[in-house]
Amino acid sequence: MDVDVPPMNGLFREEDMQSVEMTEGIVRKMVSCGERCQIIRFDMRKGVKIPPHAHPHEQIGYLVRGRFLMRVGDDEFEVREGEGYAVEPNVEHSVEMLEDSIAMDVFAPPRDEYR
Repeated sequence: MDVDVPPMNGLFREEDMQSVEMTEGIVRKMVSCGERCQIIRFDMRKGVKIPPHAHPHEQIGYLVRGRFLMRVGDDEFEVREGEGYAVEPNVEHSVEMLEDSIAMDVFAPPRDEYR
């Protein structure tokens, strides 16, 4: 999908941000994107599971609202509203929504499929 991305020093207006339903119960929206990282908002419904996966991008995030169970490598922990998390590149991770949740994730480098 081709999406117009503002210049590096551009403004990302909410009315221009495209919502993409990744799967039933998960909607993503690119909030901003630079050359080396991007911010993605995820709206996720209670009960949804993101299966184990890995990617070459570093991923750090902040849980704006809700609660979920996250597995990163061999570790498992509950993430609560106001808490952050991090996943190194190529480390398998998964998530199970314990409540309706909103998370803001930063990917470095940017994920082209999320533009």
